[in-house]
Amino acid sequence: MTLIKPIIFKEGGKKRCGKGFSREELKKARLSRREAVKLSIPIDSRRKTIHEENVNTIKELLKNKKKASKPKKKKKI
Repeated sequence: MTLIKPIIFKEGGKKRCGKGFSREELKKARLSRREAVKLSIPIDSRRKTIHEENVNTIKELLKNKKKASKPKKKKKI
């Protein structure tokens, strides 16, 4: 399983890894908190910022999960 971490901006514009995604980022990616917990996406309830990079990361993760969860078609003999 891939470990997913959000990007946080420190003072001075430097980037670092955060503890979890904000609730607003989850809303923008059309994902509820309950679904995020089921998909093991970390949530940081203290954060209130929205970064487009993090929203795109969540969307890409959801695309990959949907592709992996689709059953393969069986060939008829």
